[in-house]
Amino acid sequence: MQIVGGTLTDQPSETTVVTNFSSDKPSDWFAAKYRADQLDGGHIIKLGPGNDEAARAALHSWPGGMQIGGGINAINALQWLDAGASHVIVTSYLFVNGEFVADRLAELVAAIGKDRLVIDLSCRWRGGQYWVVTDRWQTFTSLQMNATTLATLADSCAEFLVHGVDVEGLSQGIDLQLVSLLAENCPIPCTYAGGARSLADLHLVHEVSGGRVDLTIGSALDIFGGTGVSYDACVAFNRLVGRTVG
Repeated sequence: MQIVGGTLTDQPSETTVVTNFSSDKPSDWFAAKYRADQLDGGHIIKLGPGNDEAARAALHSWPGGMQIGGGINAINALQWLDAGASHVIVTSYLFVNGEFVADRLAELVAAIGKDRLVIDLSCRWRGGQYWVVTDRWQTFTSLQMNATTLATLADSCAEFLVHGVDVEGLSQGIDLQLVSLLAENCPIPCTYAGGARSLADLHLVHEVSGGRVDLTIGSALDIFGGTGVSYDACVAFNRLVGRTVG
């Protein structure tokens, strides 16, 4: 399913969820396809309850090839790694009432080690700054997306995942300012997601970041119902530059 950023909430009566695409294929079909093309590092995101079975099916289809996020915490993180995830992706668990809780990050690192942890720093623009958002991108936290945040948290994880929420799911172009911020300040591997609409965006992110930032393409991709870029073209790009785009 491809969701327009920020429209999914716990109270759908208040905000209508806007989707671009819902697949008739099971999760393990996609995982098997990525495995066949050696596209490791893809993201399985559980959007709310009732998705565990589909998530486990995808992980079973490619053990060690995909990352998983959505409801991950210090208690269940190891279970998902044991189920076949290469890494767990964590956001909301690290915050309480919008405040970052360093002890929770320390608990996660103690439980699974930093090398299998991805911190999601998806963010939105407000007041001239990018701010990390949680709870399905509805809650603004007090954590700014900047060089200090990236440098500090990089010591406790293997990668960052950053959705440009303001352009997520719109296929109207990437947030180039955010990509540039990541390229200049991120000391560890980082994947940006949001707004990609063509193969040109894939080249643009690679060029602007000097190959330091990977790009996730969602709604524009043909296997996700899009028309902007073909899956086969993305695979060819990865092979050309020797990168993995999740």
